[in-house]
Amino acid sequence: MLIEVKTPELSDSITEGTLLEWHFEIGAKVQRDATLIDLETDKVILEISAPASGVLVETLRGNGAVVHAGEVIARIDDGVPNTLPPSIPVEPSAVTAPVVSSAPVVPTPPVPTVLAQPEFPRSPAPVIDSRQGRSERRTPMTRLRARIAERLVAAQHTAAILTTFNEVNMQPVMDLRARYQADFQREHGIKLGFMSFFVKAAVLALQQFPVVNARIDGGDIVQQDYYDIGIAVSTSRGLVVPILRDADCKHFAEIERAIGDFAQRAEALELTLEELSGGTFSISNGGVFGSLLSTPILNPPQSAILGMHTIQQRPIAENGQVVIRPMMYVALSYDHRLIDGRDAVRFLVEMKTALEDPTRLMLGI
Repeated sequence: MLIEVKTPELSDSITEGTLLEWHFEIGAKVQRDATLIDLETDKVILEISAPASGVLVETLRGNGAVVHAGEVIARIDDGVPNTLPPSIPVEPSAVTAPVVSSAPVVPTPPVPTVLAQPEFPRSPAPVIDSRQGRSERRTPMTRLRARIAERLVAAQHTAAILTTFNEVNMQPVMDLRARYQADFQREHGIKLGFMSFFVKAAVLALQQFPVVNARIDGGDIVQQDYYDIGIAVSTSRGLVVPILRDADCKHFAEIERAIGDFAQRAEALELTLEELSGGTFSISNGGVFGSLLSTPILNPPQSAILGMHTIQQRPIAENGQVVIRPMMYVALSYDHRLIDGRDAVRFLVEMKTALEDPTRLMLGI
């Protein structure tokens, strides 16, 4: 019996995806739940598995084809005979004699059977320059990269984005990490990084300035009394922003463990659509790549995003003296339609104050 292989149901915001590459050829034996092909959506890559064991007898869509949720893309023969209902016998009296015509019979030519052919994308042909060693290659954008481009352009066109800056003396945080790092690792099995301090400081500032945690929905302002923090993660395929739910309820070890898990599963393409949806505020750390200063772009429908940067030893004035301290520039990009400059500046000052006295974060004050 032929079993249909269909694309899975997607989220409300995703209606289609791109098939990447079939893992089995036609005629191959497959086991139930074996991955037949991967489906690339705007956010994640999903595995399409065999619904039954059997022989892959037909692929209706090929590598690179754009498919929709619930679409049949292949068929598997599970080897079970197709049992049809028994035919109903016809009474002899009910049989009508055939009508004999004297007109000559013209044979009807057979209709050729058209088999569905896989749609294979054309390989990008290199454009060779007349000068030796110069060539170009053209490849289509991945759905993830195209989606990133679409969202960034949309954010620029739909929001009044403004960025304000400040700098943070990271010496107190670095001293605290050095003092408790060994105990923290022994207790929790994970390193105490910088990101958990920034998540905690962001939550503290969001609680003080709830408008930064709000969003615009049409003609309404939606106040969100929960704190779902998006953590930007860079992968070899592009940037994704998994959501750390209820960050205000998590302690340092839980935050560090969750962020480490996000990074690992993002590169392995194992994040779910649910983990990439929603969020009230985002944090992006360009400092890991050496960025000194940047203006991060909003992650709609969120109204603000924090940009972290590299830590540099710089001279600053401290108690009337010039001293060298590990300093980090921080940037807050925000939707000026909703957030006034005063609140944005005070938000960053609140974060700076908390990070330069990190015991406040541990005590929750």
